[in-house]
Amino acid sequence: MEVRRTVPVKLDVESADANLLHETIRQFLNAADYVVDVAQDGEWVETRKSVLHDETYSAIRDRTDLHSNHVQSARDRAVDALKSVVAKWKRGEYASLPAFTTPFCEYNQRNATFYDDHATLSTVDGRVTVEYVFPDENRDTPHSQYLLNDDYETTGATLHEREGEFYLHIRTKADVDVPDRPENGTVLGVDLGVENIAVTSTGTFWSADEFTHWHREYEKRRGSLAQCGTRWANENIQSVGRTETGRFEQLLHRVANEVVVEAVETGCSYIAFEQLTNIRKRLPHANWHHLWAFRRLTGYVKYKAEVRGITVRFVNPQYTSQRCSTCGFTHEDNRQTQESFCCQDCGYENHADYNAAKNIGLKLLRSQTGTEGGAPVGVRLNSGMLNTNGVVPVPGSVRVGVHAECHGL
Repeated sequence: MEVRRTVPVKLDVESADANLLHETIRQFLNAADYVVDVAQDGEWVETRKSVLHDETYSAIRDRTDLHSNHVQSARDRAVDALKSVVAKWKRGEYASLPAFTTPFCEYNQRNATFYDDHATLSTVDGRVTVEYVFPDENRDTPHSQYLLNDDYETTGATLHEREGEFYLHIRTKADVDVPDRPENGTVLGVDLGVENIAVTSTGTFWSADEFTHWHREYEKRRGSLAQCGTRWANENIQSVGRTETGRFEQLLHRVANEVVVEAVETGCSYIAFEQLTNIRKRLPHANWHHLWAFRRLTGYVKYKAEVRGITVRFVNPQYTSQRCSTCGFTHEDNRQTQESFCCQDCGYENHADYNAAKNIGLKLLRSQTGTEGGAPVGVRLNSGMLNTNGVVPVPGSVRVGVHAECHGL
């Protein structure tokens, strides 16, 4: 299968070349904003690339000094952003037209050449050479895994500017051998939440305490800097935000790796999540950073699972928190608190997130039809498998050191 990875690399840029890159980014953003302006016609927004190409290409070439591929990339970025806004409108959600302010610029094989230790990039006035700044070569990093790996081909990059420094996020791809998916059709259900960022149907918990703690710490730092009101403080607020994002991405990568390992060790063919659409309404206690984390986490799990031969699926979230995973009785009183679940019919009691994780797995079973090999047939528990008929023991399935119902990390 084809695997794609993006590797961020810091650049060593001469002062004169830095000015050219900065101006190229400025004109690239202006070009994208121009496409958005042209796309809007009263209440109608044009999102067809072919139409916007005809209406904007010549004008942008006249207005800027951009390379032709930069003009096309700016149009494509604008169209993607416009389509996202239109999709929200169709769902009845509020969204304003996109405005491009974050400094970035797209590159491909036509306006950039990539080497092992440097790249040449087109600017508004010729090409410049930028040197890569690598971390300790002795470490196992994405640079050695993908960028310097002959099996991976470089397909393009996005140039970012932060506090006067430049970073190239280089995109790579490779064809890799994927292990055969287990033919048992077992599903690992995963529930995402505020108190526990992830809980699996095997009873493994990933607490959100660390995530919430650091979010509060960074919020305090931003609040303190905001009171200063100076330009220096504003620049530092942005720096704090980038540090926060980096820390959280590391945390989410770790959780994603462990979720995938859980699926591999329990022989699962599928990992099931709830659909994230309208999750803000379903989790009123969730803040924006929780919602951002859920999307990042599911994305990380998806691509990490694919290379292990495991398929990620998303199911309708309706009633997963109110339904009893033992008898199927569904009532809003079943979930008594954020953590406590007690079935009003059969009396089953357990952690609410663990009950939901099992229901998410069961939803995938009910939504899949067909008799092909590997089709979902059961939800993996710590000791046994749950299907629509109840719990089925699996010989030798008990894992030492993990409680059969719930295990907190």
